[in-house]
Amino acid sequence: MVLNLRSVAVGAAIALALGALGWFAVSSGDAPDSNSRPGSLSGAAAAIGSQRTGGVGQPGGFGPGGPVGVLVAPVSRVPFALELEAVGNARANEAVDITAKTSNRITVIRFREGQQVKAGDVLVEFDGEQARANLAEAEAALRESRSQFNRSRELYNTKALSEAQLDQLQATLTVNEARVAGSRSQLNDTIIRAPFAGRVGLRNISVGSFVSPGTVITTLDDTSIIKVDFSVPEVFLSTLKEGLPVAAQSSAYPEIPFNGKVTSIDSRLDPVSRAVLVRAQIENRDGRLKPGMFMTVKLTRSEAPALMIPEQALIPEGDKRYVFAVRDGKAVRSEVRTGRRRPGEVEILGGVAEGDIVVVEGTQKIRDGVAVKADPLEREAA
Repeated sequence: MVLNLRSVAVGAAIALALGALGWFAVSSGDAPDSNSRPGSLSGAAAAIGSQRTGGVGQPGGFGPGGPVGVLVAPVSRVPFALELEAVGNARANEAVDITAKTSNRITVIRFREGQQVKAGDVLVEFDGEQARANLAEAEAALRESRSQFNRSRELYNTKALSEAQLDQLQATLTVNEARVAGSRSQLNDTIIRAPFAGRVGLRNISVGSFVSPGTVITTLDDTSIIKVDFSVPEVFLSTLKEGLPVAAQSSAYPEIPFNGKVTSIDSRLDPVSRAVLVRAQIENRDGRLKPGMFMTVKLTRSEAPALMIPEQALIPEGDKRYVFAVRDGKAVRSEVRTGRRRPGEVEILGGVAEGDIVVVEGTQKIRDGVAVKADPLEREAA
């Protein structure tokens, strides 16, 4: 009897607990919806499902077979001017070190440091006493031999002198003439003249200095024209020609462009750098540019039409380049050959034609043959 009472009590407790749980579920809103059917998704699951099954072509959509949205641009033929920047060194149009031919002592200096001189102006005089004495002796001997030769011809005509004796006197006359020429040349070597018009540099000697052959007395530079030598890579060799305009700048005058033109191109390329040496000339009448200055040179070729595409349309793979062209609403992968570049654009030498449409943005989302929805790329105004 006692056992039965305990069983009834336990059953009542269990029933009471189940009833409390049911009341709590109803009050918290977790009770099943009366309109839902068995096997249907709950509210949270249905929301997630609706996101994952968005329509094709909509943001976040993953449905198969729909077109992929991309931004495109046309392959256009536009003027393309070659602009190449290089660095070079400035050189004088003509430059020479003034040196002595013989060992001698300086007696007169006839130039000032930094002076502008003309061709033929005397710069330095050496001690010429010995040279003048040698010249006077040679001239006296020449006069004597010439007089003897003239008298001998008269004697030869009267048969009073043999032909051999006349030939000997003529040889003596020739030797004396050569001695005079040599003595006069030695005297001329005691005077150094400017070989061309230009500006002399600093002098390295003083009056009374004894100099030897090869000693640099001063320098002379013609800077009315400055030559700039710079290297150009081999890839630009076909576009180089004499007369191309150049604009050079120096850190000494950062805001001033110095304009000139290409005057010569070296006949050989450097086998190490694969570059060719180019020389340009720049007018320098005001003398602001000096030989040895470091110059930045911009070379500009006349404009010519070229097929251009945005640089970001290129897809590099190893040593090859590809683009996606849009044809009949589909992406077609095409290999292209590229040429010159400028900021944001690249020249196309083959693979696509003028008027073709290429994918600029969205190339990572497509593959060959995929349907695309093409929208034009909006470029910023220059």
